[in-house]
This record gives sequence, C-alpha cells and structure tokens, in this order.
Amino acid sequence: MMGMGLVVRNAVVLTQDAGRRVLKDCDVLVEGESISRVGKGLQGKAEFEIDGKGKLLLPGLVNCHTHAAMTVFRGLADDCEFFEGWEGRVWPAEKRLKPRHVYAGARLALLEMVRSGTTSFLDMYFFPDETARACRELGVRGVLGAPIFDAPVVDGGTEDTFRKSGGEGLVRFGTMPHAPYTVGEEGYRKAAAFAEREGCVLHTHVAETRREVHDVKKATGKRPVEWLESIGALSPRTVAAHCVWVTRQEAGILGRNGVTVAHCPVSGMKLAGGGVTPIPELSEAGANVTLGTDGAASNNSLDMIETMKVCSLLQKHSRWNAAAADAGQVLDFATRNGARALGIDGGSIEEGRLADFILLDLRHPNMLPVSSVGFAPLVVYSANPSNVCDVVVNGKPVLLGGRFASAPAEMIARDAEKAVAELHWA
Repeated sequence: MMGMGLVVRNAVVLTQDAGRRVLKDCDVLVEGESISRVGKGLQGKAEFEIDGKGKLLLPGLVNCHTHAAMTVFRGLADDCEFFEGWEGRVWPAEKRLKPRHVYAGARLALLEMVRSGTTSFLDMYFFPDETARACRELGVRGVLGAPIFDAPVVDGGTEDTFRKSGGEGLVRFGTMPHAPYTVGEEGYRKAAAFAEREGCVLHTHVAETRREVHDVKKATGKRPVEWLESIGALSPRTVAAHCVWVTRQEAGILGRNGVTVAHCPVSGMKLAGGGVTPIPELSEAGANVTLGTDGAASNNSLDMIETMKVCSLLQKHSRWNAAAADAGQVLDFATRNGARALGIDGGSIEEGRLADFILLDLRHPNMLPVSSVGFAPLVVYSANPSNVCDVVVNGKPVLLGGRFASAPAEMIARDAEKAVAELHWA
C-alpha cells in the first residue's frame, strides 16, 4: 500500500475516544501525519512496522507547563522554597544564558520527555527559536514562547521575532506573560490582544504561592484570578499554570471563561507551596484541567507518568477521599484535555486524528497482572518510563524498541554537560 508510513499490529489500544473504548488485538495504520485506520487484521505494508503484541497503545502525553531548557539548572534550587530558590539562585544564573545553552538544554529535555511518553509540550522559556530548532530536529511537538516581563531578565526573544520562526509543522508559538507579580496590566492587555489577533495560546503562571496572592492583592485590590479577569486576560486561549491558591469563586471565574489550568503537583510539593490545586472544584466549574511538570529546576523531572500518579494521590490524600481524581479522569487531563488546550487535533486514537501515540510494554513486572485492573489505572498508578518502548509523533517514529530512532542521545548529553560547565554553577 503506497503512502502508508507506519503500522502497529496486534496491540491493546486505549483509545481515549468519547467512549474511552479499549480495543484488543488491534492494528493502527498511519498515513502521513494522521491515523488512517484503526481495527483488526488491517491489510497493507508500511515503511515502519511495530509489533504491538503485549503492548498498550495510547495517545501521547501532553505536558502543559514546562521550561524545557532549564534542564541545565537541574538541582540548582533543591530544598529551597520558591522565592528563596529563584531570587537567590535561578534568576541570577539565567542572566548568563546564551542561545546555545537553551538549545543544549532543550534537546536534553526532549530526550527525557520522549523517554517518559510525552509527545507534545507547552514551553515558556528564553530564546524559543532554539527550542523550536530542537523540536524539529528530534521530531517532538511544541507550543513555545519567551516569557514576557515588565523588567526583562534575559533578552531572550519576543513575540514578533519568534513568530517568524514558528507557526508551522511541529512548532507553533504562543504569547507568555510571566506572572501577575512580574507583569502589569498593560503587559497582559497587550498579550491578550496578541493572542486574539494571532489565534494563539496565552500562557502564564497564576496563584502559585501565597506570597503572590498577597502581593497582587496589595497592588491591585484583587486576587490574581479576579484581577486577570478584570483586565481581559482570561479566555479559552489562556493556559494558567499552577492555580494552587485559588478560591471556589476563582475556580468559577476560570471555568466561566473557559480557561485551561495546568496543574503541576510535583513542582508545587517540592517547593513547599503548602496548598493543593482544587481539581474537583475546577473541573466542576468547567475549567479545562491539564497537567504539567514545570521545569527541571523545580521538579526536577519532566516525567508526565509520575505527574499523573502524584496528581491523583495528592487529591486523594488532601481530601480524605480515595475516589478523588480517579485514574480515568487523570489520564484525560494528560491526553484529551492537554491536546484541547494546545489546539492539537489529537489526544485520542481515532481515524483522522494526528498520529501522536506511545506504546507501553505490558510484559514488564510492574505492569502485571494485566487482567486484574483497568488499563487507565495500570497507566496512572503502575507505569513508569522504563515501560515506554515506542513513541510516534506526527506519524513518524521517535522511539523504537526503547531506542531513539534518530536522535544522537550521547552527543546531546555531552552538549548539555558542556552548557552546564559554561554556566559555572555546577
């Protein structure tokens, strides 16, 4: 069959479609960038054939809040609270960043993300054209942008310069005002107008710490979410990272405006934020809840499988409710909801959807016995990156049999180590 680029045969397919169907002994055919057919015993040959027997195929995970190139600062702010670590360590170090450091750090981040099942990510960091270059080279989907500050920390790219290098194929751009404590009303209004005009994501940090809430309320008379709504910065294009310190009323505001919330439970806990993002209230209000890892300086991992599990456990633990944030709901956060947030025609295994998917090896000891649990709980509670054996993005294999299809992994690691040495903190 001409034009068919890839086929997976005899897999268990966790579709994440509207009915959350599970299809056993199923084939998935890919032509070009999209899934062309899903079913049993499909005929045809392909350039790449993946044996899916004993494997679980599901949509690729979507990381809705990263600072990918901060892999070069992994460990820099360990055992510090947020402002202590960032004001004292991270922000001073970032002033030494050059484009080559971002390129090296972004490539390292993409290796880690792919190895743990991420196929798409939303990234706020300096020199986004360098991260875009890394995405195209390694074949990973990214929505990227430079953080906007009223008082710039790094001359690391603007909306206009980045727009010239993004916008097609695997890479798209967004506008990214950093946070309500670093960007004022004029900056947010400009960003909101830009997002509306260009049809792109507006990504920002919101209500991550108690100090932020106090400072914003002191400056504006309103809590962060209330203030952002009052100046027109909340819409279905908005992806608000963290949203830890929000009230029930603010959850209603986020839902009413169709905002996406990127919940980052590992980062929040590691930085001793103290609060817990109110996932049930946000979901009930109609907010589009997604998951993110945050950057490697604050997590220190870019592992979305770990993030899914911690999200579920944190909600259960903090609410004394074992049914809170159940596995199916959390898997939706990381797949369907994430794709929706980024405007990706994916998040499920269906004909016509983008071919962004991963396969997990069900024969590993931590994935057995398969028959005793549902497949969503198996992914959320049992899986880890060692189970990820194959990754396909945009119809092309990125990881095959646990090995990168084309990425020079050893060279990428060496380049990242060189970047760290040049930044003089390690």
